[in-house]
Amino acid sequence: MIGKLLAEGQAKLQELAIGPFLASSAETGSGVRLNRQYLDSLTIELRIIDAKPASTEMNLFGKAFTTPVMTGALSGLGAVYANPLAETAKGVLAAGAVNWVGIGESDELKTIIETGVPTVKIIKPYKNHDLIFAKLADAEKLGAFAVGMDICFVFGGKREDLVFRADIMGPKTLADIRSFIRATKLPFILKGILSEKDAVQAVEAGAAAIVVSAHGGYILDYAVPPLKILPRIAKVVQGQVPIFVDGGIRRGTDVFKALALGADGVLIGRALLAGLTIGGAEGVQKVINGMNEELRRVMSLTGCQSLKEITPDLIWF
Repeated sequence: MIGKLLAEGQAKLQELAIGPFLASSAETGSGVRLNRQYLDSLTIELRIIDAKPASTEMNLFGKAFTTPVMTGALSGLGAVYANPLAETAKGVLAAGAVNWVGIGESDELKTIIETGVPTVKIIKPYKNHDLIFAKLADAEKLGAFAVGMDICFVFGGKREDLVFRADIMGPKTLADIRSFIRATKLPFILKGILSEKDAVQAVEAGAAAIVVSAHGGYILDYAVPPLKILPRIAKVVQGQVPIFVDGGIRRGTDVFKALALGADGVLIGRALLAGLTIGGAEGVQKVINGMNEELRRVMSLTGCQSLKEITPDLIWF
């Protein structure tokens, strides 16, 4: 449904010289490659007798959304489109989804939130805790839907052999995380969980949700594919908090696989940028809607009328 749009968007990103940058990852790039291989290795069982049209509605923190497909925690992107994050926000709002944003200043966040889209503000794990508390307070004041932290970014990111932002980031103790969670009235989400141990501690600390993520392959080469460890994390979390996942989600079948293995929703990045670069807000809306319609079709073909009915036994390994 959205294959042509994604292909055109990826081609344009290549023309802008953004494509290679977005495709890069730590050291050998194996994190991205192995993640895609694992996603492609999973197959789906057909259950068509007595099947009915499906609903993709997702409820999060007391609010209903049209789709479990959400944006990644995006930042920058000035080379992709003019006013990219505000434009993205408009498209996300039109699609009835949740918007996530990453690094950015207060004025930018204000512009995004003023579009009316429910927005999750993700804050980096800065060494300067006063900066973290200030950004949490600012997000709450501006009307963010939720806040969170890229907990996997404590030693910075990595593109091939270049480490970046490590000088201003710092590791966080469980006590630190608890202090950030207590500092805001908003739901606090920990992003970058990729182990059962961290998942258990995130819940114990009071996180309102977690994101199973390898940060697009920018943190650790040969990181375990998020969907591979997702069932184990879902088992230890036991439904106490919502679980989201990201990493190479391109089509509705990828979304379905993630939901079947224990996720409550997914975050998309590169696919969304393809829509943004082609058509701004309208392109973003088309990508989310298209992916959601693909998900709806897969659900209907597997006997799932709601997201809660998507179960692990529908996936063949």
